[in-house]
Amino acid sequence: MPPGRVPGRTRARRPAGSGPRATRAAPILHLMSVVKINVLTVPAAQRESLEQRFAARAGAVESSDGFEWFELLRPLEGTDDYLVYTRWRSEEDFQNWMSGPMQAAHRGEGGGSGGSGEGERPKPAATGSTLWSFEVVQQASPKQG
Repeated sequence: MPPGRVPGRTRARRPAGSGPRATRAAPILHLMSVVKINVLTVPAAQRESLEQRFAARAGAVESSDGFEWFELLRPLEGTDDYLVYTRWRSEEDFQNWMSGPMQAAHRGEGGGSGGSGEGERPKPAATGSTLWSFEVVQQASPKQG
């Protein structure tokens, strides 16, 4: 007989899923992030130009309220589509950036919209653009240690 057991007595059984060994997911009390992926169709001849423009953006989005992450993804094969990945704390933060800093950056200095003469904006590198929107429902990171 195992130590600590009394002859003639049986242990009370716990209902399944209860007690210290039971694990339950803690409710998520915060909102998950929003991901925006801008799919840019970029002809091969314009790839270098697009990448240079993004490199020159000099932190245009990083200081925006609610901004969490940015990546420019270059296609390896089979497509001309670049992916511009941004993650935001909320849809509202993304919309605020779109209606403020992003619009100003795309207008260029002086707020002009193109035309002839000095200050003319360069031709867009992308021939098409589609915006995909996602809500983050699960995420993981490398284990520490």
